[in-house]
Amino acid sequence: MSNERKNNALPIVMMFALYFMISFVTGLQNPMGVIIKNQFGVTNFLATLGNFMVFIAYALMGMPAGSLLQKIGYRKTALVADVIGLLGVLVIFLSGRFGGFPVFLVGAFISGIAICMLNTVVNPLTNALGGGGRRGNQLIQFGGTFNSLGATIVPIFVGALVGDATKAMISDATPALMLAIIIFILAFIVFSLVKIPEPFLAKANDNVTYEHSPLAFRHFMLGCIAIFFYVGVEVGIPNIANLYMTNPNGLAMDTAVAGTVCGTYWFLMLIGRLIGGFVGMRVGSRPMLACVTLLAAIFVLLATFLPESTVNMPVFNSNLTFSIEAVRINLLLLVLCGLCTSVMWGNIFNLAVEGLGKYTAKAAGIFMMMVCGGGILPMLQGLLADHIGYLNSYWLIFVGIIYMFWYAVVGSKNVNKDIVTE
Repeated sequence: MSNERKNNALPIVMMFALYFMISFVTGLQNPMGVIIKNQFGVTNFLATLGNFMVFIAYALMGMPAGSLLQKIGYRKTALVADVIGLLGVLVIFLSGRFGGFPVFLVGAFISGIAICMLNTVVNPLTNALGGGGRRGNQLIQFGGTFNSLGATIVPIFVGALVGDATKAMISDATPALMLAIIIFILAFIVFSLVKIPEPFLAKANDNVTYEHSPLAFRHFMLGCIAIFFYVGVEVGIPNIANLYMTNPNGLAMDTAVAGTVCGTYWFLMLIGRLIGGFVGMRVGSRPMLACVTLLAAIFVLLATFLPESTVNMPVFNSNLTFSIEAVRINLLLLVLCGLCTSVMWGNIFNLAVEGLGKYTAKAAGIFMMMVCGGGILPMLQGLLADHIGYLNSYWLIFVGIIYMFWYAVVGSKNVNKDIVTE
């Protein structure tokens, strides 16, 4: 057992790097929206298209990625994803020099395909590398912390590289793109050389008969809608806030400062996940989701209605220190939403798949497709920001949060217990 754990040490480290990479490449589209808005002179709506292309890839690749996983296993799927991810980041890098905005969107979409595939691999593979059980779950929690760390760092890192948003170019983000490329290359090398366990998902399910679809369960179908809203809310809050802060017609803040504000949102998500892990031992998914969605709704309402007065806010910096920045109180309230959004995914997933039994694996594939909400809702919010203003666009976020609150209280109850799940 000792030798087995020693042999798994390197792939476990690389899985943690992939957790970081998934959020880093996904989160990269947020500050890149500020850059492409300047370089290509596009609207807020078009500036969110890069983010949209990443997440719409989930809708197209979610089920195929699951099928690929069953056919060729974790290792080969991860290798294919690494190659695709490397290609996607290279296309984004080249878009600043050749082809312009359309090429950037192609690169974002290719990156989205890779991230979807890696998301399909990373959780079950990390669990398998830990030997399952408590050790496997512990490794997944550590991986989630690295995921939050990547999301925290990317807006701060890119914001510091760009400096003045009015002069921002894709070439300014070269160090961030190179870091993404290096991690993809390292991951490919490690998975090429190191043997990893293969649970062979397909073999155990060959003789199982599925009389229904997971969508026959009302609480699962409503949960899919909840997860669609959740990812859109999680991404939309900092995405539009970043555009608001850096827009010359908005707050005209320095990009580096705006990056630390957005980075603080993701840092609070990291803190929220750590707290949620301990609270989750004593509090069920339904009351926890109801509490955090209600609190988030209050934060968003206050951010929309309160006068735009200035307060001093502690922000998280790339050197792992805090500093004080003068920001609008509306932004402070939106950043605090990170504490709430941090635990929503796990609670929605748990409630949605409760009682599904043999349908759980297929349900997970459908769930992955609904992550596309992280591209669609921010794009719609960007369109609203163009026409009714940045803060008023958060009414869309409010609607999504209220739906998740309703799901926690009412929609998550399993009313289809007559369906056989064994």
